[in-house]
Amino acid sequence: MTADEILLDAEERMEKALNVFRDELRGLRTGRATPALVDNLRVEYYGSPTPLKQMAQISTPDPQSIVIRPFDASVLKEIEKAIRSSDLGMSPNNDGKMIRLQVPPMSGEQRQKLSTRIKKSAEDAKVSCRNIRRDSNKQFDEAEKSKTMTEDERDAGKEEVQNLLKQFEGKITEMADKKTKEIMEQ
Repeated sequence: MTADEILLDAEERMEKALNVFRDELRGLRTGRATPALVDNLRVEYYGSPTPLKQMAQISTPDPQSIVIRPFDASVLKEIEKAIRSSDLGMSPNNDGKMIRLQVPPMSGEQRQKLSTRIKKSAEDAKVSCRNIRRDSNKQFDEAEKSKTMTEDERDAGKEEVQNLLKQFEGKITEMADKKTKEIMEQ
């Protein structure tokens, strides 16, 4: 592999780790209603678990409630069951056509727990990026050993991977800080 290929691979993999972290943050409950809270909820539909967003329209008419309108009214009971068995901590109100969820305000203790969870997730994402750096550094070492790259090229490549890591760790920290601030100020 050339230095450019190794760097491109590292960057793509770090970008994936960042996206996983971003998606995880989107699903966290902040005391404010957002469709992302229930987007990834899976509902038993004709024998297979189906993402809720594929079988219903999800909207937030106000900051404290989520409205779920299924395309097929016969699945209301299944959606209700999936919400009750999830870890959302909300009880669905079914009126026969749609389901309303009231997002309760969060207590100070819940905010602290969520803040701790965000820090842990951020650290996990950073560890993933560091593992990618390690793999890339190994590839540079192997390329230098097999004489397809000079020592200077290897060192320059490792330095670029390190800069890439710093850049992605910065993005992860920034996202975690923003989400923590959002949770604590409500």
